[in-house]
Amino acid sequence: MNLDLSGKTALVCGSTQGIGKASAIELALLGANIVLVARNEESLKQTLKELDSSKGQQHDFLAVDFQTPDKLKEKVENFVATNGAIHILVNNTGGPPSGLIQNARVEEFLQAFNNHLVCNHILVQALIEGMKKEKYGRVINIISTSVKMPLKNLGVSNTIRAAVANWSKTLSNEVASFGITVNNVLPGATLTGRLTSIIENKSKNTGESLNEIKNEMESEIPLGRFAEPSEIANAVAFLASPAASYITGINVPVDGGRTGCL
Repeated sequence: MNLDLSGKTALVCGSTQGIGKASAIELALLGANIVLVARNEESLKQTLKELDSSKGQQHDFLAVDFQTPDKLKEKVENFVATNGAIHILVNNTGGPPSGLIQNARVEEFLQAFNNHLVCNHILVQALIEGMKKEKYGRVINIISTSVKMPLKNLGVSNTIRAAVANWSKTLSNEVASFGITVNNVLPGATLTGRLTSIIENKSKNTGESLNEIKNEMESEIPLGRFAEPSEIANAVAFLASPAASYITGINVPVDGGRTGCL
C-alpha cells in the first residue's frame, strides 16, 4: 500500500493544536512538506519544530485568522504564487459554541458559515488549479458525525456541518476527472479543547459534575473511550495518500462506533 507523500505539500488548517496538529505531524511522517495555518504565530513556530524533516521536507506556516476571509485569500494566493502547488488541503477549524438551535443568534450562523464553508471554499479556489496541473489533489474536511445524526445541544454546528458536507460532495463530483479527491472525516468525541469546552458548558447548564458528564458521554461509545487526536489524523493521512486514490465523495466517521447509523 503506497502511503508515501514525498514531494507532496500539504496545507493544514487549525494546525497548532488538536486534530489539526496531529494531522500535520502524521502527514510530515509520511514525507509531506507541511504548511501550517493558524492564528498564533508563536504557536505556529513551536509546532514547526515538532514536524519530522528526516526525508528532506521543507515546512512553513501562515499566520492568519479565519474571521478575516479576505486576508486568508490574499495570504494563500501569495504563498502559492511564490512557492508553487499545494497537493493536499486539510480544512479544519474550531466548531461553533454549543447551545440549542432555538436560542441561536443569526450572527452565530453567519460567523460559523464564514469560518467553515466560506473559508474552505476560498482555500479550494486558491489551490485547485495547482492540483489539476500536478494531477494530484486531496481535499479533506474535518467536520462532524452530526452530518449523519444531529447531536444534542449543537444546533449551529449541526446546521453548518451539513452545509459543508453537501458542498464537499458537490465539489468531489466536479473535480474527480482531474485526479482530485474530496472527502470528509467525521470525528467522534475527541480529546481536544473543544471537547473540554462542551463538557464544561453542559456541567454549567445541568449542574452535573465534569466527571459525571464525561462518564455519560463515554458510555455512549461502543469502544468505551474518547479518541486521541492522532487516531483521527490516521484517517486524514490515509485519505491524503496515493493508496486512497479511488475514494472520493464520502463521509468517514472515526467515532469509536458511537454514530447510530451506517
